[in-house]
Amino acid sequence: MAGKKVLIIYAHQEPRSFNGCLKKVAVETLSKQGCSVTVSDLYAMDFEPRATRNDITGPLSNPEVFSYGVEAYEACKKQSLTSDIVDEQKKVQEADLVIFQFPLYWFSVPAILKGWMDRVLCQGFAFDLPGFYDSGFLKGKLALLSITTGSTAEMYTKTGVSGDFKYFLWPLQISFAPETASEEERKQMVASWAQRLETIWKEVPIPCTHSWYFGQ
Repeated sequence: MAGKKVLIIYAHQEPRSFNGCLKKVAVETLSKQGCSVTVSDLYAMDFEPRATRNDITGPLSNPEVFSYGVEAYEACKKQSLTSDIVDEQKKVQEADLVIFQFPLYWFSVPAILKGWMDRVLCQGFAFDLPGFYDSGFLKGKLALLSITTGSTAEMYTKTGVSGDFKYFLWPLQISFAPETASEEERKQMVASWAQRLETIWKEVPIPCTHSWYFGQ
């Protein structure tokens, strides 16, 4: 889709990794569609993952007892968050689609990506109370998680040792165990990723509701 803006939040240390390959394919595939693609390479940027009082450039609303959530919210309203946070928020604000590319660490995201989420997607920017989930400030944007795992697909089933991935993750583009897969299997994973990106703008967003997640 020509004119669309895409932001890729990339969290892997090695450019030649399978994650790096998937990131590269996403950039190439979406650019060919006429999209403007921006990559936030968190490790290359040396992105600060810790949420601390250093994120607030102005005076604290309560200097006696520090609450990061409260102070980040107030700083967001006063435009006194640090420049690295504001820069990432601008990228998110401008994007039509945000892709998160990362390896699964302990059934979650790498610490550097968790820090990005904690610091960038703060109250006042991504959501408010009320004003979250389907009524949040980023409503209308698309997001896609592209993940690699260390375990095989069979291990993430209802009878697998790791359990059904649906119960700890929303539907994702998952590349299972690329490090132990054959070269042909890895090529198929990359081709599947590229094929999905070809029609990404036609996908219907997932209804993140209780009935969808847990069933009737």
